Amino acid sequence: MAQQAATAPLPPAMGPAQAQGGSPPERRQQSRHTYGALDLGTNNCRLLIARPAQDGFVVIDAFSRVVRLGEGLAASGRISDAAMDRAVSALSVCAEKLCRRRVTLSRSVATEACRRAANGRHFVERVKRETGIALEIIAPEEEARLAMLGCHRLLEPGDGPALIFDIGGGSTELVLVDTDGENTPRIKCWWSAPWGVVSLTESEGRHFADPDERAAAFGRMKERVRHAFRRFAELLPADKTNIRLMGTSGTVTTLASVHLALPAYDRRAVDGLQMPASSMRAVSEMLSRMSPEERSDLPCIGADRSDLVVAGCAILEAIMDIWPAETLGVADRGIREGILRSLMVRDGLVP
Repeated sequence: MAQQAATAPLPPAMGPAQAQGGSPPERRQQSRHTYGALDLGTNNCRLLIARPAQDGFVVIDAFSRVVRLGEGLAASGRISDAAMDRAVSALSVCAEKLCRRRVTLSRSVATEACRRAANGRHFVERVKRETGIALEIIAPEEEARLAMLGCHRLLEPGDGPALIFDIGGGSTELVLVDTDGENTPRIKCWWSAPWGVVSLTESEGRHFADPDERAAAFGRMKERVRHAFRRFAELLPADKTNIRLMGTSGTVTTLASVHLALPAYDRRAVDGLQMPASSMRAVSEMLSRMSPEERSDLPCIGADRSDLVVAGCAILEAIMDIWPAETLGVADRGIREGILRSLMVRDGLVP
């Protein structure tokens, strides 16, 4: 499970997109294309359907379901039949929405679970056969690029470097960017570590007798992640003044919701929130000592995230250790939004 890194800007290529019809360049500004973006991760299946608007795009349909595609992958090296069944069921819903909304251009990507699994290609073939969706297994650098494109507009204003991260189910992507007043930040370096909320949880286990055992397990998870980030930390600038930090993932949006004591998840309250890093650490520490049942009782965690959120906390704290910004930006947007923006920019429909 080697880390992967690059110190040059990532390539601009967006990979293949599924298209039906189209219009010549001179007519694209008047076209009414509907775009789709599907992200099948190690834990979740997510879909966005949108149309171009003056300042970007307007979402007209969305779908999200926990499928746990990578469950048991660390031990077996394969995607289980049950996990494939769950994912295909969710993707069938996505296929129906893409058809019903008459999507004319879409891109569907799969990430770490399919990259790592010995039967990842077999699963992709099954998805195509049963749902018609052509999944593209993307490389970590493309995953990092799309996540950055999807959320960089929420970066806290400033002149210093910024670190954008995406804590996934099977891996974590980090991108160091330099804004320099440009519409799209320039990528200085990136990193992909093979620890996400599913893979890290499975490395340590889920059942501990008391808060002390849970705290010890949390410490071991943080050490695993720190080790995975060690070489990337050496690429970061030594001067940590005027730095900015922003995260896009279920981990940061969940912890932000707990911090705000929301009675139910509210994207409007979370997306774009700037919160003190110390407050995020306090929430992380609290959750790490709770039992799964206690975490389940928190309205913005629930049963689906109760056993995975602590691993996310460990990854988040390791990131804040190597990039000690005073404020953490929270983005409820990422790969799907990056796909939509890439497709629309290519068609000359958004800046």
